[in-house]
Amino acid sequence: MKVSGFSFIRNAIKFDYPVKEAIQSVLPLCDDFYMAVGKSEDNTLALIQTIDPKIRIIESVWDDSLNKGGEVLARETDKAFQAIPVESDWCVYIQADEVIHEEYLEPIGESMIKWKDNPEVEGLLFNYLHFFGSYDYIATAPNWYRKEIRIIKNNKSIYSYRDAQGFRKGKNKKLNVKPVDAIIYHYGWVKHPEIQMRKHQAFHKLYHQDESLHKNLYMANEFDYSSIDVLKKFHGTHPSVMRSRVKSQNWKFDHDLSYNKMSFKNRLKSLCEKYLGIIPGEYRNYRIV
Repeated sequence: MKVSGFSFIRNAIKFDYPVKEAIQSVLPLCDDFYMAVGKSEDNTLALIQTIDPKIRIIESVWDDSLNKGGEVLARETDKAFQAIPVESDWCVYIQADEVIHEEYLEPIGESMIKWKDNPEVEGLLFNYLHFFGSYDYIATAPNWYRKEIRIIKNNKSIYSYRDAQGFRKGKNKKLNVKPVDAIIYHYGWVKHPEIQMRKHQAFHKLYHQDESLHKNLYMANEFDYSSIDVLKKFHGTHPSVMRSRVKSQNWKFDHDLSYNKMSFKNRLKSLCEKYLGIIPGEYRNYRIV
């Protein structure tokens, strides 16, 4: 069985992405790794070049005109995926702010072996933890996606969907997937408040075309983490590749766990999840088989 990893990145240093840790967390699963590196305003290319000899770099220039719903992110993902050679059986996708804990590497590998020769299974589905504000809190409101596809078969009819959150095939068909007993640690909302605000401003331009909005939105110098509706304390361990980052956190964020300003609709959804194990109307970009 041959396994390739793939991802994309631009301005990793400027926006403090844990991209090195993201790649390192999946490299034990991969024979090689394909990285689309966009032309950046910092030394992102040099950073990626120093991580591991397994990495194959595709230098890229983002088409920032693809700013309807973050489409450019999907197209950059596709560049890396299309570069993977036909010999690979599975393709492991990891975004620059996602990390897999080493305790899940064995069950992930076992799942790839188990379903490799089953043509009905086109991808593997992962659970998610969304960290917010600091490495000590996770977001738990039902509007945060709970699961997504992060390993796919090397079928070039598969493509990155919408803003690269997940995948589809052919004419907008959902992939058939099997769940994996593994968690993606998502750190996209854990940065110094100044850096988080700069990233927020930059990403707004990837999703919206109205220039008047760009001029007036997010004018503050720091991102206000206190605006979150509800959080829960994280009591587990972080992936080993992340521990130096966790220790070097240079900002303070505390949250009152009794604070809850979820909408009435989300409160009802949370109750359904707690007592029934389902979230009514939950967005599912996959088909479990």
